[in-house]
Amino acid sequence: MTAYQKRLSVPNLYPISKKSNKWVVKPSPGPHSYKKSLPLLVFLRDFLKKVDTKKEAKYALEKGLVLVDGRVRKAYRFPVGLFDVITLVPESLSYRVLLTSKGNLTLKQVEDANVKLCRINTKQKVKGGAIQIGLHDGTTLHLNESYKTKDSLLLSIPDKKILKNLRYEEESLVIVTGGKHIGTIGKIKKIEMKEGSSPNMVTIESQTGIFDTIDDYVFVIGEEKPELDGLI
Repeated sequence: MTAYQKRLSVPNLYPISKKSNKWVVKPSPGPHSYKKSLPLLVFLRDFLKKVDTKKEAKYALEKGLVLVDGRVRKAYRFPVGLFDVITLVPESLSYRVLLTSKGNLTLKQVEDANVKLCRINTKQKVKGGAIQIGLHDGTTLHLNESYKTKDSLLLSIPDKKILKNLRYEEESLVIVTGGKHIGTIGKIKKIEMKEGSSPNMVTIESQTGIFDTIDDYVFVIGEEKPELDGLI
């Protein structure tokens, strides 16, 4: 599998010029899927303008000058996705990955770089009776407590201890991560469970009005206000 692809065919997540060059680097397999992440190189070069070339980025990464969620990452193709935190060690500056209303990933400088929100995508029982949950960023946790899919967890980073469980329920504050309302923040007013293979529907009230979306696009970010800086 090639490490590059043509710029003209990149996903909408890439807020880069599609005609300045022919090729762009692809994220490697990792915690986020290809369609929901960008390689670390793109954030360092095209967003933050901290390096001018891939060679400079590789040098900084090999020196351990860049952290993702509090851990040193040395691969320039490492996939970085929603709510991940990139920290530049020399400047002690941290940036959180957020969504724009156009569906692009973006960066915003934050102070609360030691916490992160993760959505529970999967849940199953494993040997010993523990509960194994799979989070949207590829993290798996083994717990003795019961958590529900589509709930969100506020985690400390890098140790990923659970600080708070945010319930997927009516009146919860959410961000929409897909569809035509992507990037919109609002409150859940109704959850409609569908029979069969049809997706469950969620009615959300935002500052711009009321709309429906599927539950796979709903990410709980708080109760009365967001648990992370930079979301509103």
